[in-house]
Amino acid sequence: MNKTEVKGNWSEKKGKLKQKFAELTDNDLMYEEGKRDEWLGKLQIILGKSKEELNKIISSL
Repeated sequence: MNKTEVKGNWSEKKGKLKQKFAELTDNDLMYEEGKRDEWLGKLQIILGKSKEELNKIISSL
């Protein structure tokens, strides 16, 4: 996949996450290259889910 496809795919997943978890904002879902662990930690705090649970949720979208 090229960067455009990845970005488009993430935009779709981000929309689905916002539908599933209304408390998430665009800022919460702003993914920065190289900061995946920090980003997942932030989502863990907001949603009260483990890293494994979050990975499963994101992968299933």
